[in-house]
Amino acid sequence: MANPTRREVLKGSIAFCSAAVLGPGLITRAAESGYKVKEIKTISMQNHLYHGWPTVTRLKNGELLVVYSGGRQGHVCPFGRVEIMRSRDEGKTWTFPRVLIDSDIDDRDAGVMETGKGTILVTTFSSLAYAKQKRTSTDALWKAAHERLNEKQRQAQLDNWMIRSTDGGINFSAPYRVPLNSPHGPIQGSNGRLLYAGMDLWHNDKRVGVCASDDDGQNWKWLATVGTREGDDYKNYHELHMVECSSGRLILHIRNHNKVNDRETLQCESSDGGKTWSKPHSIGVWGLPSFLLRLNDGRLLMTYGHRRAPLGNQARISTDQGETWSEPMIISGDGTSGDLGYPSTVQLTDGSLLTVWYEKIKSLPLAVLRQAHWTLS
Repeated sequence: MANPTRREVLKGSIAFCSAAVLGPGLITRAAESGYKVKEIKTISMQNHLYHGWPTVTRLKNGELLVVYSGGRQGHVCPFGRVEIMRSRDEGKTWTFPRVLIDSDIDDRDAGVMETGKGTILVTTFSSLAYAKQKRTSTDALWKAAHERLNEKQRQAQLDNWMIRSTDGGINFSAPYRVPLNSPHGPIQGSNGRLLYAGMDLWHNDKRVGVCASDDDGQNWKWLATVGTREGDDYKNYHELHMVECSSGRLILHIRNHNKVNDRETLQCESSDGGKTWSKPHSIGVWGLPSFLLRLNDGRLLMTYGHRRAPLGNQARISTDQGETWSEPMIISGDGTSGDLGYPSTVQLTDGSLLTVWYEKIKSLPLAVLRQAHWTLS
């Protein structure tokens, strides 16, 4: 997300195609998977505040962590901060939120993962998009928050950020800069290397690609730039996420806002650990952004927001390492506005799935965190 936010700039819709694609341009139909949504509930506790863009992860000890942007007055405001909640009973209950990052400007999308060494990494980025809102000059609270810093000081706080915990999330480091950002953060490959796909929001002309860390997330270096299809502008590629297949192949999903396949998820692949990537291509999925997960049986799962009827969140399965994707499975389809999505998913001990997203629902004034417990055959 840039300044203004990606979600401000990236609005609209196009026709939906529910087919899957085998490589660039060759369309095939994949079989629909059986599934059952067992429960949907709201899990945020301060519902007088706006919650946005969460990521959930499962630790090796079985605990769940969810991070998100909380403390907000709305989709864009100067009060955003990164918060965390923990569940010790696989999502049945959650602890009261704890603030991890609260800069003097807006702290937005939050990602989280646990490395093989047990280190917890949390990602975010800061934004001044709210400063372009009229409320900055007319709302006394917004104006007071904005004027805590002068313009030079505010600009100095713009960046992509990461924090680390080596004690299970009890204590965290100070925020440190990383080369890029995407909503759901990095992954770890089977070789132990950490990979982080996203957009460099504030430097190097907003390049899009992949960074790598060989020291447990302390330092990151640029590994590869993602190429573009003919006619595309790479600045219209946003909110990337990747997964490693059981074979070691990497699948990367991109939120696309170029004219061709606008508001669809594009895909590219790497067979050399992320050093080089195929050109992005359509997989016939309208909806975004995508979160990717490799299930215990080796299948791939993508979950994504769907901001037109049925408003909500959907999922698809690939049984062939991302070559084709199933028909959509509707996790939630009762949304009342397009202010929803960014679902991420974990697999629980019994093999069932837990998906967390944010949503503005009719019964509450501001967006909340919701979760679905569901099963997949």
